[in-house]
Amino acid sequence: MTNTSPLNDDQAAKVLALAMDLAREGKTEELAEFLDHGLPVDAQDPDGNTLLMLATYKGQGATVTMLLGRGANADIRNGRDQSPLAGALFKGEDAIVAQLVAAGADLDAGTPSARATAAMFGREHLLA
Repeated sequence: MTNTSPLNDDQAAKVLALAMDLAREGKTEELAEFLDHGLPVDAQDPDGNTLLMLATYKGQGATVTMLLGRGANADIRNGRDQSPLAGALFKGEDAIVAQLVAAGADLDAGTPSARATAAMFGREHLLA
């Protein structure tokens, strides 16, 4: 008999923490299984980071592609008002910047915005 009861708060927190680790580590297939089993693509950790934010910040391009393909919102900011696009610019992840721009990420969202972050690092050309 399969247990189909909902997770308690502690179990849900552990599942979320595992999924966030998979996003950071670029374990795309494993993370996709979590999503296939009901984890929301825009789930956020206690700091407000989404799976997309963590994959972006760690340069996990394949994971970013998968999350965007499943409808991840590229504009959800974390608890420090940082956007995935500004994070990718800060970390020098040019290919991920291109993915997020192509997905329609808001160039003016967050503090600092992607535009401001690009200007700080002389990378405005990536937003054109």
